[in-house]
Amino acid sequence: MPPVQSVVVHPATSMRGRVRPPGDKSISHRYALLAAIADGSSLITGYSTGADCASTLSCLRQLGVSITEIARESDGLTLEIEGRGLGNLAPPAGALDAGNSGSTMRMLGGILAAHPFTATMTGDESLQSRPMRRIITPLERMGARIESREGKPPLVVHGTAAVSPLAYQTEVPSAQVKSAVLLAGLHAEGRTSVTESTATRDHTERALAEFGVEVTRHDPHTVSVEGRQRMMGRTLVVPGDISAAAFWLAAGASLSGSEIVVTGVGLNPTRTGVIDVVRRMGGRVTVEAAPGDRHGEPAGTLTVSYGGLRAAEVSPAEVPGVIDELPVLAALATHGGELTVTGAQELRVKESDRISALADGIRRMGGEIEEFADGFHVVGRRKLTGGEVDARHDHRLAMAFAIAALGATGPTTIHDAAAAAVSYPLFFSVLDALRA
Repeated sequence: MPPVQSVVVHPATSMRGRVRPPGDKSISHRYALLAAIADGSSLITGYSTGADCASTLSCLRQLGVSITEIARESDGLTLEIEGRGLGNLAPPAGALDAGNSGSTMRMLGGILAAHPFTATMTGDESLQSRPMRRIITPLERMGARIESREGKPPLVVHGTAAVSPLAYQTEVPSAQVKSAVLLAGLHAEGRTSVTESTATRDHTERALAEFGVEVTRHDPHTVSVEGRQRMMGRTLVVPGDISAAAFWLAAGASLSGSEIVVTGVGLNPTRTGVIDVVRRMGGRVTVEAAPGDRHGEPAGTLTVSYGGLRAAEVSPAEVPGVIDELPVLAALATHGGELTVTGAQELRVKESDRISALADGIRRMGGEIEEFADGFHVVGRRKLTGGEVDARHDHRLAMAFAIAALGATGPTTIHDAAAAAVSYPLFFSVLDALRA
């Protein structure tokens, strides 16, 4: 759990400047996990500086993977990872601590299910409250045995070298569940496929292809891999995290006279839904794609400026593509817009119950928000007053409240603001630097 720390955010007149977000968290996890089970050495540049991705590295080191930090910059790490090959991770001496990272636990769980030893995965108080049955069910069908606390961590994974291929249809659209099944299936003899009701982010598929795995997409909702394909170490660059960039999109769109340029950001089409929503809400966003894909992941520059805010909706079909950005989109709406979100019940089982915690925070700042079982309705008809809010150990809430606070009439104290370090350690210093 990150240390509790309070930050006071004062109102701003406008936000201007140029920023590069830290390396993409989702891609960083996947590159490290695949590099660990590939043959040979991989060099990864731009690896996320956030605590979640550090948890993945810590767990891999406990599993016998040699990881050397070559350089550390504000926007990412340069790492050399010596792969151990498929199925060759070492039994850990103690419990694997995933910290606050559900991505680490779910995706590493898929790899551990295909190893013939027992490993315990645990995490902080927040992670131990999150649902894991969604990976337990398919991984047990593939031959592993997983003990849990009523479907929640800690997880004791009794893996098997004889993991079976599986054709699986997910109950909840989740890129982490899809990834866990595909990573386990990579070790099986035969084809493993995952079908989703709504297509989720495809970082795992792109990363597998980069490491030399043939990935087949049968239709927009089904993807498969043949097991036992050999992966080779690669030199890879992680683009900037668009979920982190979303805070600057909201900041630039929220206040008159604002313009923020976000460079080197990932533009994976399964993640750019936030750009569409910001535009619908009234923000002016231009996209300049970098020439060519950045090792399978497109990247480029976003420029956002204020254009006046208006009412918008996020439909259930859109939710999987913007699930991480919904709190900051709510924050944007408090600046004079309006946002209705439905079909987002998954927000209730994130690092916090994000619907409840978001509603509580916005109300404490003087805003109007109606809470639904599966979403919310924010109306920004009056300026926020500021106040005291609690991020509840949730990095995205800490940062979303800060963006909302920019348009208040008075200061806002954000308790547990240190949670931002889970994904964006320098967030508050960058926020101050962008004040015009």
